[in-house]
Amino acid sequence: MQVSNRVKNQHLLWRAAFGPMAENAASLDSLSQKKLWNRLLETSSKEPLKIEVANNLADGLMKGMQDLGHLQKLSTEQKKAIREQSREDLKNLNLRWMDEMINSEAQFREKMSLFWHGHFACRVINIFYQQQLLHIVRANATGKFSDLLRAVSKSPSMLQFLNNQQNRKQRPNENFAREVMELFTMGRGNYTETDVKEAARAFTGWGFNLQGEFVFRNNQHDDGSKTFLGKTGNFNGDDIIDILLEQKQTAWFITQKIYRYFVNEKADEKRVSWLAGRFYENEYDIKKLMEDIFTSDWFYDEKNVGAKIKSPVELIVGMRRLLPMELENDSAQLLFQRALGQILFYPPNVAGWPGGKSWIDSSTLMLRLRIPQMIAANEVVNIHPKNDDDIMMGQMQDEKKKLKKNTGFGIGNSAAVVDWPMVTKIFEKVTREDLLPKISETVLQTKSRVSNVILAKYLHSESREAYIKSAIINLMGTPEYQLC
Repeated sequence: MQVSNRVKNQHLLWRAAFGPMAENAASLDSLSQKKLWNRLLETSSKEPLKIEVANNLADGLMKGMQDLGHLQKLSTEQKKAIREQSREDLKNLNLRWMDEMINSEAQFREKMSLFWHGHFACRVINIFYQQQLLHIVRANATGKFSDLLRAVSKSPSMLQFLNNQQNRKQRPNENFAREVMELFTMGRGNYTETDVKEAARAFTGWGFNLQGEFVFRNNQHDDGSKTFLGKTGNFNGDDIIDILLEQKQTAWFITQKIYRYFVNEKADEKRVSWLAGRFYENEYDIKKLMEDIFTSDWFYDEKNVGAKIKSPVELIVGMRRLLPMELENDSAQLLFQRALGQILFYPPNVAGWPGGKSWIDSSTLMLRLRIPQMIAANEVVNIHPKNDDDIMMGQMQDEKKKLKKNTGFGIGNSAAVVDWPMVTKIFEKVTREDLLPKISETVLQTKSRVSNVILAKYLHSESREAYIKSAIINLMGTPEYQLC
């Protein structure tokens, strides 16, 4: 299959963003990839506004806690109220960020943020710490990896999640030091157990206060000599991060992970090595690394187009970008996230979501194929996700109640109102004869396509809008649409 200009542009939009939006989809036939990439850079250049969702109740309790100075001074009821409100606010943070992914002009920044959200996987129930960590990730998503790594490593969320608050002189906790090396920088097998122990000693005293500020507690820090990755000195945590960034293995590990996420699960080792060398020389400049990828000819090779399985978030967000819609019940998206296996802020473990083929099994594939029909028909959502209250952090009962009370897209006839006139406008200059091939090319990225003869049997021909609508919904309900 000759990769058309439209498919190349859609390829860039699916990888560097969340797919084409109805408003600009028609322009993708003629726009050059270079212009599109520059537009993505330009729209993501501003500093992001912090997404804050914590309500007055939790805010007041937290301020009271800061004034008191000790969590122990709170009553049992106050502690419970903070936990419950944090859970509720985390759901709202999830939906607010999803909304940014769908509607924000800063598509490149939000897509990079989603990648780093999985790389720096963190699961804590404190809404204030999660809001702070999300802002750190979004603010540094396209900057220097060194800045991002240091800021994440000093965030209360990560220090709490990886137990570094308990890492003290003569009682070192190795969890944080190990994960910084194994998951965030070098990858497993590139350091020794002695390196872990010595790094843990260097990170002693790293913690945070109740205001959510990083604190270095000198009296808890081991100030003895340490030997780490062949270097010896009186190292602290910042020194360890500096030494890790000096390792070319760190640049290679991050580059390979980025290649597998943004280009192809099957990494081309020569290309990864070349990119990693450039990443290292450019002092871990994320934007320059992504430019090396997205402006290369090989990125648009046929083998890389339509080769990636969409994550649940990419699937839902991408669908909502091409089909602008108003949802009566936004929280239906949380139910889909849960049933499909990717709840924002609730990664399965410290390694994040494995991605790739792990997104698809018999039950998730069936649901993926049904979602477009649910949207189009305002069908009642009857989903019973696997119960995992560890991942849900106590939300399970809430979700069961919501399922009985609210059925997602199936509330009345206005549960999901799609702006079909906006969608049909994409194809206003396309002749009736070319309509189905053009719709297929706009919706699907794969070279394997549904037979037009078979597809035609399921299309409504009473009007041009009905024809376009039925074609898009049917194509979105195919296995091919799961790929980008």
